[in-house]
Amino acid sequence: MNKEPFHEKIEEMSSRVLILDFGSQYTQLIARKIRENKIYCEIYPYKTPLKKIEDFNPGAIILSGGPSSVYDKGAPLVSKEIFDIKVPFLGICYGMQFMAYSLSGRVEPSNNREYGHSELEIIKESRLLKGCGRKSLVWMSHGDTIVNAPQGFVVTGSTSSCAVSAFENPKRMLYGLQFHPEVAHTECGKTILKNFLFEIASLKKKWELKDFAVEKTLEIRGVTHGKKAICALSGGVDSTVAAVIANRAIGPRLKCIFVDNGLLRENEKATVMKFYRENLKLNVRAVNASSIFLKALKGVEDPEKKRKIIGRIFIEVFESEAKKIKDAAFLVQGTLYPDVIESVKVFGSSSVIKSHHNVGGLPKKLGLKLIEPLRELFKDEVRVIGKNLGIPEEIINRQPFPGPGLAIRIIGDIDLKKLNILRKADRVVTSEIKKSGLYNKIWQAFPVLIPVKTVGVMGDKRSYESVIALRAVTSADGMTADFVKLDYDILRIISSRIISEVKGINRVVYDITSKPPSTIEWE
Repeated sequence: MNKEPFHEKIEEMSSRVLILDFGSQYTQLIARKIRENKIYCEIYPYKTPLKKIEDFNPGAIILSGGPSSVYDKGAPLVSKEIFDIKVPFLGICYGMQFMAYSLSGRVEPSNNREYGHSELEIIKESRLLKGCGRKSLVWMSHGDTIVNAPQGFVVTGSTSSCAVSAFENPKRMLYGLQFHPEVAHTECGKTILKNFLFEIASLKKKWELKDFAVEKTLEIRGVTHGKKAICALSGGVDSTVAAVIANRAIGPRLKCIFVDNGLLRENEKATVMKFYRENLKLNVRAVNASSIFLKALKGVEDPEKKRKIIGRIFIEVFESEAKKIKDAAFLVQGTLYPDVIESVKVFGSSSVIKSHHNVGGLPKKLGLKLIEPLRELFKDEVRVIGKNLGIPEEIINRQPFPGPGLAIRIIGDIDLKKLNILRKADRVVTSEIKKSGLYNKIWQAFPVLIPVKTVGVMGDKRSYESVIALRAVTSADGMTADFVKLDYDILRIISSRIISEVKGINRVVYDITSKPPSTIEWE
């Protein structure tokens, strides 16, 4: 959606950051961390002309990471003239290698590719690394390494496998990190970013999230010009906050639709419809399309095919429903930054992890223009906005639920029997996590139905039933996550209840992998 009105307000600010994206999956996470420090920032593709970068008038520039090598054919590169812009630069991972390569340093493939935690040792005093211990854990993800720093640069940090893990040229205000300070796995990451923003770039805190909803409300009101809009409601915090903002903007002209795709949790449709109508006073209609979705998904095992089928049917259902609403011109969606990152090659370099059915817009024949008021935000920011809007905690703190629903929590093909098994297991997990007081403290907790049968003993008889995997993670934004160290008593109770109450399950296991390397959902 067009964002000029809000952008014009930002133009008055002198303290802001420009991020040049070289294709990293973490680029939007950098943006989130900067906004967390009340500094406004925008992301431009690496191909952006220098004139446009200068016109943005940044107070600092960050060069993101990326999957390429600076020596690759067609590697994302920028003219080295960019470093003539007299502002502080911070190169992260590929961004650091690009900085070294552009300024006549040497970058080569590494003999020991680093992925995951490494121990950084600070070997020279540095304003950027000020406040970090002499040794600390950092998050690495690189196959190339800087062999020689450019002339005038001082190497300030190293690891056992990467001699040049941090360097700087304070005179030219150029700084580089081979590791990722933006991810939670880097112990001193927040300190490093604050050092760059405030100690080195001397930026001022001017970005206020509380202004966002007001600006978006005015923006939607201006864009719609008295026409109707349809809102796709899912029951989650994202679509709900988007709907409330749109409802404040255009009132009765907003027509909300809740699609029951047959892949929802137990009693979900009845619960959310009652809440929307009675608590939020939204004009919402439910569409029962479960048979259509399940028929299209019959026999499909590949997770990406599942997502695409669900996305296609979702669009077809909406197309049909949109035609019933005369003069509808817009579709409101609760798309977030992580959806965009994982769905598309944002600026031509980043890898596609998985597709999201609410990203990319609807077919032109649908005749609706997209309004995505939350597209620039992360989940925690949306929750803050929702709270400011007066949306009850019941929705604000609701754990994320994927658009494709239980389809991607059933490994392999889907049928009604498997859905019912997973719904019952999900009810157990949710109730016990809430009972333990952990529901609002963790990001997500859910069961996954695995298409593997194991031998067990139930009622003194041999059983040969399926397996449920439990997944519980902590995260701030969904971009990175760690598994929750659940108390054994909680795990024991959940396991015992699932096996006792859910026919068809005789074994429960617990997933202890982080993101990365895994994703939060199994498919």
